Amino acid sequence: MTAINPTPVAAVRVPAAGLRHQVRAAAVVWQREMIRFGRDRSRIVSSLVQPVLFLFVLGSGLASLVSSGDVDFRTFLFPGVLATSVLFTAAFSGISMVWDREFGFLREMLVAPVSTTAILTGKCLGGATVATLQSLIILALAPLVGVPYNLVMMLKLVVLLFLMAFMICALGLFLSARIKQVQSAMPLVQLTITPLMFLSGSLFPLSNLPGWLHVATTLNPMTYAVEPIRSTVFDHLELSPAARATFDPGITWAGWHVPVPLQVAIVVAACLVLLGLAVARFARTE
Repeated sequence: MTAINPTPVAAVRVPAAGLRHQVRAAAVVWQREMIRFGRDRSRIVSSLVQPVLFLFVLGSGLASLVSSGDVDFRTFLFPGVLATSVLFTAAFSGISMVWDREFGFLREMLVAPVSTTAILTGKCLGGATVATLQSLIILALAPLVGVPYNLVMMLKLVVLLFLMAFMICALGLFLSARIKQVQSAMPLVQLTITPLMFLSGSLFPLSNLPGWLHVATTLNPMTYAVEPIRSTVFDHLELSPAARATFDPGITWAGWHVPVPLQVAIVVAACLVLLGLAVARFARTE
């Protein structure tokens, strides 16, 4: 009787689920976002239309009414327009997870031997990088609105914009965790992002606000991302104390002026909290 030789089985190697493996997984997701960004040139152009309209059309139209002798209204608007450009790009980067779910790519990522935290962290890093890169175009327009080029200022702005973009992208992921269809995502993004923008002080000074609006801006986490950006720009402008107090009064809690480092720390904390909530929500949903 002839002996039957068993069919050889190929060895399967499962990568060790260590920190290095999780970092590599996050880097792969980040790289995918960069590839998508590079291939979608229409997205780059369309995302710049609104900030340019705010800066040059709205800013020029209101300049004669709002500007003082020291500050052109377009100069005041510049930090807010930077924040607004990052806000919408980062939000749509986060909510794009709905497309990944609808076309099955999300499930493929979640069944891979990597943690949900690594996947969503890579997504946030990718979305924040894309939003920050696009904001560089707005930064290049700074001299046109009276903001000088300064290397230290520009580097600080890039860091602050990246932190804000990470926070908003994490918020977008949190919102997209329960959404199954793209048609449902757009209204939710508009309903969430638009109030965040208008209540952040990006388009108006935080001085002399009505009581209810002061409370709303103080509770809005976006305010703590916008104000450090504006403070960084205004630190490099030659302004009188009165003009600085009018256009950049800072954030106050019951009369106490919140330091800029604490504002940045609040943004970092919001990044971690929103990312953690998004991870927990995706773990329950998927």
